Amino acid sequence: IRQKLMEYLAIIIITFISGVVGTGIGGVIGAVLRRDSNKIVSLLLSFAAGIMLAVVCFDLMSEPIEMMKAGELPNYTPLIVAAAVAGGYAVVWLLNFVIDKRTNHEVKHIDEAHPATADSLDELIHADHYQAHKKSNNKLFVAGIVMLSAIALHNLPEGMVIGASYSMVENLTSSLFSGSGFIMAVVIGLHNIPEGMAVSVPLISGGMGKIKAVLLTALSGLPTVLGALLGFALGGINSIMLVVSLGFASGAMLYVVFGELLPEAILMWKSKLPALAVFVGVICGFLLVMF
Repeated sequence: IRQKLMEYLAIIIITFISGVVGTGIGGVIGAVLRRDSNKIVSLLLSFAAGIMLAVVCFDLMSEPIEMMKAGELPNYTPLIVAAAVAGGYAVVWLLNFVIDKRTNHEVKHIDEAHPATADSLDELIHADHYQAHKKSNNKLFVAGIVMLSAIALHNLPEGMVIGASYSMVENLTSSLFSGSGFIMAVVIGLHNIPEGMAVSVPLISGGMGKIKAVLLTALSGLPTVLGALLGFALGGINSIMLVVSLGFASGAMLYVVFGELLPEAILMWKSKLPALAVFVGVICGFLLVMF
């Protein structure tokens, strides 16, 4: 029991740093600068998306296949992986679709001519929806809940990927700073910085104090910790649940990569450089996984 508690504590600490501290750093930068650079953010998101894609495809989704070849899992394991990936993708897509459907029509600039996906971090986390209702206290509270829900939907699957990755490790305490789990924690922490900027800037622009805005921004990273605990707990039940956990987390992450990060990065900077950043990210992710 003591060993298990230590493992859960290690997961909490590493994902707290990745989710809360990473987002909080972005909040501080946003509070100081009160603006962000679309080009830098675009490249950062693209690079992070490339590494996430590499880790998911070369490690998380391939691990169950290796276990099957070793005789630890049944021959139909690829079907379980495919179903779990599809399920993770579909659940996150559906929840995002519901939020977008209920809120986009309340933001004036989102009309028929607007891209079908978010073209800024403000839209991705629905900070624009929050800004649209800042003059109405009743609607402002609901808009704040929507914004936090959108952030949670973005951070929860990221945390699940970290937790599910660590659930594959036999001795977690000695391997906390190595392997795909640590790689994902670092990458997610990196891409949480511009996300934190996107949260704090509209809060401060709306009249909130800088310290309070930064604290709220940092707390918005807590779903990463919850997702990691969920992924780690499910993956530790048995081999089949490990496959399901890895697959679901991978599918959810693939939606974040292909449905959010990449379209947004390309729309933020209409250039070939975001695609190059993705390519570099995939290569770096592949090397990190292999070594």
